[in-house]
Amino acid sequence: MPRMRPIKISRLKPLIFLFIFSTLFMYGLLGCTTLQTKPSFEVGQIYNVSDQTLVTVKDLTPYLLAADVIYLGEEHYTPSHLEAAQTILNILLAHQRQPSLAMEMFSWDGQPGLDRFIHNPESTPEQLLEESNWKNNWGGEFADYQSLVTFAQSHQLNLIALNPPRPLVRLVKTQGLVKALEDPEMEKWPIGELVTDDPEYKHLIFEQIESCHTGLPDHVYRRIFEASIFRDEGMAHIIRNYLNHKSPSEGPLVSYTGGGHIQYHIPIPKRVKRTQPSVKTVTIYLVAWDPSKEEEVRAELQNGIADYLWLTPLGPKGLQERCG
Repeated sequence: MPRMRPIKISRLKPLIFLFIFSTLFMYGLLGCTTLQTKPSFEVGQIYNVSDQTLVTVKDLTPYLLAADVIYLGEEHYTPSHLEAAQTILNILLAHQRQPSLAMEMFSWDGQPGLDRFIHNPESTPEQLLEESNWKNNWGGEFADYQSLVTFAQSHQLNLIALNPPRPLVRLVKTQGLVKALEDPEMEKWPIGELVTDDPEYKHLIFEQIESCHTGLPDHVYRRIFEASIFRDEGMAHIIRNYLNHKSPSEGPLVSYTGGGHIQYHIPIPKRVKRTQPSVKTVTIYLVAWDPSKEEEVRAELQNGIADYLWLTPLGPKGLQERCG
């Protein structure tokens, strides 16, 4: 594009100057886009992160219907985030785009229990917890996620365990990735190539680990980081498997994880793209809104946290710890 010649202000008459100045200001050519750079945040708002404009659920619908994977990044234990997930699942169902639901809260060794719960209407939540090894893997209150799980059962959605079993993650944390991969238990759960040298991922995750765990020896930081790689690569492996084997009649996979696993399209989405470059994705970062988060949310919008950022009500547990 050719460069514009500078306007010689001294030769313009006052009224012409005023007209030009007003026009430039109106169209943002002077850089004063106050409404876009300083939005007033409220519960219920959904932002298109690329241009920081407000959109509605209806605006999202065409992109949801066209997606192969919809990544939802939640704050743990927040009911409004479960409700947002159900809103998206209902949109897909209403348009005959039969989705599958994949959840970080369940681990691979519990998949048979998930399958029985979905396909056996007489299966109880108590049976699900036992057969999915809930206590030994996620371990939190099942009530915090029960509404989304029962939604999947009532609509006969495939419910997919995303997380590697906790004992495997613990092996990586305590022994380091190289040694842990030699353990016979690992052979039961092959996850393919583990990419450990992604500078973008390292910069993002290592900084967060150091800020949440101060004063640790370097080798401990490295093992926590390797465990993070193992989990994100493991969850990406499950999503790749879904994409490789789904039938034409199946709709998008809705991936429900903590927001840290989808931030800036890096931890899981980038790993999926490595072997599925043409996959169509939508990332939605869910934020339980509180005024104390204003600067944090502004930074996330400016830096491209996801495709969309959705502000929802706080849960009964209030503000969640960043390092929880």
